[in-house]
Amino acid sequence: MTARIYRPAPNAMQSGKGKSRHWVLVYEPASPREIDPLMGYTSSGDTRQQVRLSFESQEEAEAYAQKSGIAYSVQPAHDATPKRQSYPDNFRADRKTPWTH
Repeated sequence: MTARIYRPAPNAMQSGKGKSRHWVLVYEPASPREIDPLMGYTSSGDTRQQVRLSFESQEEAEAYAQKSGIAYSVQPAHDATPKRQSYPDNFRADRKTPWTH
């Protein structure tokens, strides 16, 4: 069973960096999900899909995977979003170029 180590991207609906500083280890599915013929629910017998471990750094996540004997792959971290200015910054007196109509 293999695992994937990655750093999640920031939420697109927020301007902050919440939940994007930690590294996450998730297990790849071992078997495909099945549809229950009676109720139509999607189910799986693989309980490792429910496990989601978070770590402070990539090195900690890799060390845990190696210590536990888990085969893993590391996805590169997402690039940081560019610094956004707020609306009042358009009218600051110390701008490099003066604001005009």
